[in-house]
Amino acid sequence: MKLSEVKKALVTLEKVDFQFEDGTFVPAHFHVTEVGQVEKRFIDCGGVIRNEKKVIFQLWNANDFEHRLKANKLLDIIKLSEDRLKIEDAEIEVEFQGKHTIGKYYLSFNGSHFVLLNTLTACLAEDSCGIKPEHLPQKNNTSSCCSSTSEYC
Repeated sequence: MKLSEVKKALVTLEKVDFQFEDGTFVPAHFHVTEVGQVEKRFIDCGGVIRNEKKVIFQLWNANDFEHRLKANKLLDIIKLSEDRLKIEDAEIEVEFQGKHTIGKYYLSFNGSHFVLLNTLTACLAEDSCGIKPEHLPQKNNTSSCCSSTSEYC
């Protein structure tokens, strides 16, 4: 989901809710502690240089039980970020503190609330992996794609 899609959805809402794929929700008293843009430059296991830009929302579950983020407030935060940081209309990645570490999620919208979709790793250079096609994981499965003879891994 791109930032423009989030803004379009927020206009239709009064309150903001985030739901995990398992049906549970981020506690209603969460805070948005960061809105930003990150750029990642990397080389995949096939030697291809790649660039990625994402807009990051960081959610924080504070013990501030009286807090409730309104949709118009999040829109204001986004607009401020666009103005001051020159954030682009990129895909959203949401960070949220899990039990042991920060989880990263893609975002979708089901018409009433935002859904946090699990992120998974994938091989970006399947044709250069050195792994036979029948042994390649399905897209988005967690796996290393590089063979022990690959010059890039």
